[in-house]
Amino acid sequence: MTDVRIGRSRVYATDLGLGTNAVGGHNLFPNLDEEQGKAVVRAGLDNGITLLDTAFAYGMGRSEELIGEVLQEPAYDRSRVIIATKAAQDVSKDGALNNSPAFLKQAVEDALHRLQTNYIDIFYIHFPDEGTPKNEAVAALHEMKEAGKIRAIGVSNFSLEQLKEANLDGYVDVIEDEYSLLHRDAENELFPYLKENRIGFVPFFPLASGLLTGKYSKESSFDSSDIRDDNPDFKGERFEQILEKVDLLRPIAEKYDATVAQLVLAWYMKNPAVSVVIPGAKRPEQVEDNAKAVDIRFSEDDYKKIDEIFK
Repeated sequence: MTDVRIGRSRVYATDLGLGTNAVGGHNLFPNLDEEQGKAVVRAGLDNGITLLDTAFAYGMGRSEELIGEVLQEPAYDRSRVIIATKAAQDVSKDGALNNSPAFLKQAVEDALHRLQTNYIDIFYIHFPDEGTPKNEAVAALHEMKEAGKIRAIGVSNFSLEQLKEANLDGYVDVIEDEYSLLHRDAENELFPYLKENRIGFVPFFPLASGLLTGKYSKESSFDSSDIRDDNPDFKGERFEQILEKVDLLRPIAEKYDATVAQLVLAWYMKNPAVSVVIPGAKRPEQVEDNAKAVDIRFSEDDYKKIDEIFK
């Protein structure tokens, strides 16, 4: 694993992290096994991953609690783990988004309690609300950073204009937003701004809900209860075009004795605009497979070939 610096902060993490929305995220996935969720976290740490990406919204705090339980186990050293978590949903207001300074400060305190730790490495505003000035919200997190309760400040799901407002005082260290080989709008305006302001970038949905793993075919179908049923990427001509492009990755993956998913993850890790890639997993074996992506050292020509396939 390669350690990367998160923006201008003093936080360093492996360039492959672990998304934990399936660890305790009972509101997101049916029939989750909490012991298996904890095994997923252990698999990440045991395979050299240091960054665990969680959020209050993953099980309304349950993901944080399970991660906190694992980190209390003797096998793990808290100082070697990078915890990233997020908050914005205010349960006292039926889950409405809240970025007020008072709410965010309390959210940090509550997350510290659930995670059973005295500091959080990266704390994100999970979603912007409609009323709070973004720089005032970030200023509240800066106070928590000055107090030693968080080490880096992040925002998530912010537009470029919202990010610019949030960063008026230069306090934002990292943004987490959607980006994948299939969804590349961030390259146009967001990435240049991030580079100019030395802000880190963490993409979510890097494997595009599984589309970039090579596990689907044109015969794949999804029932109405599946969230993919409403996703345009999984419908009609676009779905077929994506699968054709994914098929072009197979010979490149075979060249490196890798799976398509591992190849795609390695592409993100080589991408200079990406700080950390955080694929999620429901099973420990998935984490172990993803971790093998760090061993891929493909040529500049193959990196560009993958880039061009999805341009």
